[in-house]
Amino acid sequence: MPSVVQDLKPLLPAAAFRAAPDRLALVLINLAILALGFTMACRLDHWPTAWLPAFLPFAVAMGNSIIVLLFATHDLLHAHGLRGPFQRRLVGMLGLSLLGMPPSLWVAVHNREHHGHTNGLTDPDRSYLEGQQRTWGKWIQHQFVPSNTVTPFGLLVGMGGAWPVHNLRTLGAVLLPHRRTCALPPASFGLSRQQRWRVALELVAIVAVHLSLIALLAPSPLKLVLGYGLPLWIGYGGAMAYIYTNHLLCPLTAINDDPLVNTMSLLVPPWLDRLHLNFSHHVEHHLFPGLNSDYYPLLRQLLIARHGERYQLQPAGKAWRLLLSTPRHYRDSHTLVGWDGEDGTTISANHHS
Repeated sequence: MPSVVQDLKPLLPAAAFRAAPDRLALVLINLAILALGFTMACRLDHWPTAWLPAFLPFAVAMGNSIIVLLFATHDLLHAHGLRGPFQRRLVGMLGLSLLGMPPSLWVAVHNREHHGHTNGLTDPDRSYLEGQQRTWGKWIQHQFVPSNTVTPFGLLVGMGGAWPVHNLRTLGAVLLPHRRTCALPPASFGLSRQQRWRVALELVAIVAVHLSLIALLAPSPLKLVLGYGLPLWIGYGGAMAYIYTNHLLCPLTAINDDPLVNTMSLLVPPWLDRLHLNFSHHVEHHLFPGLNSDYYPLLRQLLIARHGERYQLQPAGKAWRLLLSTPRHYRDSHTLVGWDGEDGTTISANHHS
């Protein structure tokens, strides 16, 4: 919303609009943590069975590193601190390879499409509409995304599986021969021929990374499960725990001019904000996508003081309870319904307060 941006921007220091100098270091540090974890995992078949639970904290640390890689690379690809497209793609490959996301695709779907059309009909990251074709992507959302009908098993699978499903449907939307009619994501978008080739080449490199890790740990199922599958599931699930709350409880908006309506922020413990680069501050990010996330808490204070009656801020636990008590498909901009059009729930900005 221009008036909110114009109101708040003069109150933020100039340093807030400069790239965070530590984000690249965080990418390298967390890659080192993952390299150490994979090296340890290579020896798991030599550990006494009684010692195997001792690897679980390392799996959690590896999963957290995947989360931090996503959030740090997210910040870097929004900011203007990287020099030229080659450096941006290199950093994107380092940060997003374990997340299975080609950086050129990320910039297109997230920076351009999602931020340009946030929670609107043309946003590929929104929820599906009730009237949309029942594709496998829509069926998976119904089965695995938090809602009032999701089963505990479906939610468990979905926490780790939703991220790769998002990648697959988005890749299909830009690379498949029938991409213009395949209707995989909630909204379609296009890339130029050159961009599609870049995405395809990056995807080949990413697949090679994952196949190399699998070959490193194979043929031992123990090493593959504990050293590869579990860290990725934790990482993907941890990221989705944030992402699910960003927009799913907000109305659809025809014009992307008001992040206070179509975006929600979370209250989480301060240590978690420090660990995850203030990713819980999602309204703040949509107001100023290139803002150094170290300054999100300051922006939150300004939002509460000056726009508190409209600012959507929920404790993480309450946001999740709302997700699990409401359906997930949009009938219209303010009505959510289930797979069969039942359990209609009316939503509006700030109705959760």
